[in-house]
Amino acid sequence: MLGYYNYTVILTYLSLVSAGLGITISLIGQGHPFLGTFFLLFCGLCDAFDGEVARRKKNRTEDEIKFGIQIDSLSDLVAFGVLPAIIGEAMLWQNPEFSMVPRLHTGNPLDVLVPVLCMLVMMLYVLMAMIRLAYFNVLEEKRQKEEGGKRKSYTGLPVTSAALIFPFVMLLQFMTPLDITVVYYGVMLLVGYLFVSKIEIKKPGIKGILILCGIGALEFVIMLILRSLAR
Repeated sequence: MLGYYNYTVILTYLSLVSAGLGITISLIGQGHPFLGTFFLLFCGLCDAFDGEVARRKKNRTEDEIKFGIQIDSLSDLVAFGVLPAIIGEAMLWQNPEFSMVPRLHTGNPLDVLVPVLCMLVMMLYVLMAMIRLAYFNVLEEKRQKEEGGKRKSYTGLPVTSAALIFPFVMLLQFMTPLDITVVYYGVMLLVGYLFVSKIEIKKPGIKGILILCGIGALEFVIMLILRSLAR
């Protein structure tokens, strides 16, 4: 078979499977954005350690290394680009005021304008995620040839940050009496811009990764508790 199937790519494959499940579940019935967020968190967990696991294999061939870089970006596009956008779409499905199906017969321009604007934000967000990932791949390949070793910082916000940002917004949705669907889309627009911005962000070490995983785990537990209380 084509491709590689050793332990260095397992977490990346699991992240993509989780993203696919999250997209599917988010769009079932009237939409389940809250459930989709659990899968987004799991994608973030997989991504936090896939690089470290891959580097444990000292005898990786050049083809294996390049393959790992490519599938990591392809998986990230689905997990942290498409899935957050789909979660936002599921939020619209749950909101009777912002249905994704334009209700032209009402005569209210917002019935058409809001869904259209939201869809534009979704597409722009996914586009920015794709541009960042492709640009990062080009620069990373160039950097490895010139410098080698691990990079110390990122230019622009890494797309994997979506795994913590959007679950936090979803927590606000369930912890406040207000509907913050529009806020979710505002955050999506801002995050998409930061993906392609030139801000410098220090790459976290193992301790930083563990702290981020702890934040993600806390979000997961709180969301699980809220889910249980809502039943």
